[in-house]
Amino acid sequence: MRGATTAAGRRPRASRRAAGPAAGPIAAARAVLRRPGTRRRVRLHARLGRRLLAAAAVCLTLAAAYWFWFRDSSFVAVERVTLSGLTTDEAPRLRPALVAAARSMTTLHLDRERLERTVAAYPVVKGLELSPDFPHTLRIRVIEHHPAALIVAGGGRVPVAGDGTVLSGLPVEGRLPSIEAERPFEDGRLADRAALRAVAVAAAAPPPLRGRLDEVERRKADGVVVQLRDGPELIFGDATRLRAKWTAAARVLADKAAGGASYVDLRLPGRPAAGGLPAETVAPVAPAGTAPPTAASPDLTAGAPTP
Repeated sequence: MRGATTAAGRRPRASRRAAGPAAGPIAAARAVLRRPGTRRRVRLHARLGRRLLAAAAVCLTLAAAYWFWFRDSSFVAVERVTLSGLTTDEAPRLRPALVAAARSMTTLHLDRERLERTVAAYPVVKGLELSPDFPHTLRIRVIEHHPAALIVAGGGRVPVAGDGTVLSGLPVEGRLPSIEAERPFEDGRLADRAALRAVAVAAAAPPPLRGRLDEVERRKADGVVVQLRDGPELIFGDATRLRAKWTAAARVLADKAAGGASYVDLRLPGRPAAGGLPAETVAPVAPAGTAPPTAASPDLTAGAPTP
């Protein structure tokens, strides 16, 4: 009979073969557990796993409380708003609008897009800098466009920023160069591309020279030309490498050898050329980083500038 034992007390070989596959893993596990210290390590790992699960649950609970409640709660509501940087004539209307929008937020949850929509109707505003001060203060710095030139069109003069934004409400301080435009404005911006290039040249002028800019015009042969008050014409060509060209212009204007020149050609900023005087009365202007050349090989010409 299957499952019976022999006289010697041993099971038949077939019975052992049938029970082997099922009893193998269990027997192996029991053997592992019978090793010294194994059960203790298993208990320690189980305890550590329970603690990790508890810590993860606490972290998830705190994160959910922060995200869905605390960051929008009255404990961190914006109660004090300080504004700086506003100089435009629109400030009396812009200030209360920004304050009202900010007080609907918290210092932990600022809605920048809403604040930007609030100032979108004021082209004079270039951007906002937000500095929350936990728990109840928000500092807003308004970055305004600065006038770069006056666009002459339709019998009037309108200040514009360096990117062509119309700045009708911004007070103009000091003198600004005038630029004529054939297509004045579309959607609050300068539409004339040639005038835009001239505005970019004027906006890139270094502060010591901005007050001396009288007029910026476009010529077919010379590109953008800046006329200085009590000074020569500055021929820029295209509106590229403006920083290098203005640096070269400042260097030439400070050189006594170029005093009295009627123009300065800056189309090659590494080798600016001043002209308009007899060649024997002036010395050439050296490129940046080199020694001044001798009068025997002048860069200054008496004729008109060449393209």
